[in-house]
Amino acid sequence: MTTELVQYKFENGIATITLDDGKRNALSPALLRGLNAAIDRAETDSACVVITGRESVLSAGFDLKVMQRGGRAAIGMLSAGYALPARLLAYPHPVVVACNGHVLAMGVFMMLSADYVIGTSGDFKVSANEVAIGMTMPRVAAAVLRNRLTPAAYQRAVTLSEYFDTESARSAGFFDELVEADDLMPRALECVQALQQLDPAAHVASKRRIRKPLLRSLRWGRPLDLVDAMLQGLRRARQND
Repeated sequence: MTTELVQYKFENGIATITLDDGKRNALSPALLRGLNAAIDRAETDSACVVITGRESVLSAGFDLKVMQRGGRAAIGMLSAGYALPARLLAYPHPVVVACNGHVLAMGVFMMLSADYVIGTSGDFKVSANEVAIGMTMPRVAAAVLRNRLTPAAYQRAVTLSEYFDTESARSAGFFDELVEADDLMPRALECVQALQQLDPAAHVASKRRIRKPLLRSLRWGRPLDLVDAMLQGLRRARQND
């Protein structure tokens, strides 16, 4: 299965999902539809999953052009994006993210919903930069960050929109390991092949058990985050009148 923005490759029980919009892999409505369709296909194939991006970027987050236009398309995009972490966190097989370089905002929250995250060494930035662009950190995003980051890094990431380099991102908890760019996909495939040896029933039962409070908070936070987005859109519209 291949779309213009998302490629799906299934081989030896592994689904490789590649995001490639030719630019910064903005999580637009179309890309999110393609990504969800690929995850549907992977679940049908009972596949372990590797999610990766293009060249030097995994994803720069939501499509800001859609966000700025507002309306139904923006709310639909946010709704699909905020549903993604819970879907990945509860996915019934191991999920590995191979981060190609830069990753920002919603791209970070998608990445941190995987079971294992491999980053690429280099001059790349990692940031949940919502506060820097005038957004209160969504509840869903904050919950995902809290689940992965050290307490001090979590505070800086959420309240200060800190830009982490790759080494400090690994220390903070964004990455489980770092590799050179040429080694990224070979290492991701090696990792997921090892994870295929896990007992599938025990894997999914264990991760859903320990993530139950987090999944509950994501379900609770998502509608509230959407209400916040709609109110912010209304305030912006009044300011522009």
